[in-house]
Order: sequence, then C-alpha cells, then structure tokens
Amino acid sequence: MSTKLVVIPTYNEKENVEAIVREVFSLSASFDVLIVDDGSPDGTGDIVKGMQRELGERLHLLERAGKQGLGTAYIAGFRWGLAHGYEQVCEMDADFSHSPADLIRLSAACSEGADVAVGSRYITGVNVVNWPMKRVMMSYYGSAYVRRMLRLKVRDMTAGFKCYSRRVLEAIDFDRISMKGYGFQIEMKYTAIKLGFKLVEIPIIFVDRKRGSTKMSGGIFREALWGVMKLRFRKIKGRAS
Repeated sequence: MSTKLVVIPTYNEKENVEAIVREVFSLSASFDVLIVDDGSPDGTGDIVKGMQRELGERLHLLERAGKQGLGTAYIAGFRWGLAHGYEQVCEMDADFSHSPADLIRLSAACSEGADVAVGSRYITGVNVVNWPMKRVMMSYYGSAYVRRMLRLKVRDMTAGFKCYSRRVLEAIDFDRISMKGYGFQIEMKYTAIKLGFKLVEIPIIFVDRKRGSTKMSGGIFREALWGVMKLRFRKIKGRAS
C-alpha cells in the first residue's frame, strides 16, 4: 500500500478510465487509485472491477447510486482516504485534461512543506490547450473574479488538480462544504487558506478532453458565481472549532 492516494470521480468515463488508471500506475512514484463512480450507465464501474482482478489492492472502487455531484464525490473519496490511513490525497479528472505525470510534482510540493499543492493553469500565463476561447475567457476571468471577491492571491481558484496533506483534510469540516459543482474547488481552497494552511501553485498544462463529453453546465457556473458571494461573508470553522 502506498501512502499516497489519487481520487478520480467518474460518470460515463468508459473511454478513459482504464487508460488513466494504467498511466498513474506506470509513474516512477507509487500512488494508489480510488475511483468514485456515480452509477455510470455506460459500465465504467464494471471496467474498474475487471481491472481490480488484474491490478489487485492498489486500485479501489467506491460506487454510489446515481449522479450526486463532483463535490460530494471528492468528499466521499477524502473520507475514504482518511479512513484508510493515506498521508496525501490527490484529486484529478479521468479524462486526461490533467497529466498523471504532474502528480509527482504536486506530491513532492506537499512533502517539501506545502499543505495543499494546486496544479495551476494560470500561474505562468494561460496554459490551456484545445479549449474554445469563450471557455478560456470564462475560466480565466472567473478566477480573477474569485480572487477579488475573496481577497486571495491564488491565480487558479477553480483548478481541480490538487494534492492535499492529510492534516488539511482532517481539519476541514466536510459537512460545512456546500457547493457540489466546480464551486467546490473554490470552497475547498478558500477553507484551507482561512484555516491557516499553506497553499502553493505548481504550473501545469491543461489539455481539454479528447474522448467523452464535458460535465460543465450553466447551473454549475451559476452555483460558483453566487456561492463565492456567500463565502466572503461566511465564518470558516474547522472540525475542532
């Protein structure tokens, strides 16, 4: 068993799930993988079960009934990782928009003193490949809006490629995390910073998915927009508060 876990939420990712797991397992550093599948009707969960018979106890599957949202999938994965003793828990997409090779740099940053390491698209300019310009602008200026509203210096507030040290996840009261879509990523970063943890940004190149369909929607964007306004005035408390 590795001390590092990668949580990958899936919904209809049969075209990507096997390849992403194998690439993580091919890295020079050792990571276990937990797939959190929300009852994918395309058989994603069955593919993972077949791989478990081959790959053994480094690959785990947490099946949930129906599509419950990105944020709740990650929280379920974080709770599982804490219960099973992992010292670092990473999160990443299943669709190769995040390069598995970058897990090594995120993990190293946490080993060297960071509490949260963020794979950042915007710390060295705009490092996004194959996104329509409209979506680039929405993401880039969305992060700028969040920085201004929450008075933070983090360049990529909506990034979903991160590594958490165990102590951060132990401190955050998951029951107080309210956003379920991409706003979840903002809320987790903001909460960690307000609890006094050190967050660093590691430059990555983000590549839009080649297979499968995006899960982004107008509702997810609106949740993040209004959720940020509420966050600014919320008193942040940890589990021990």
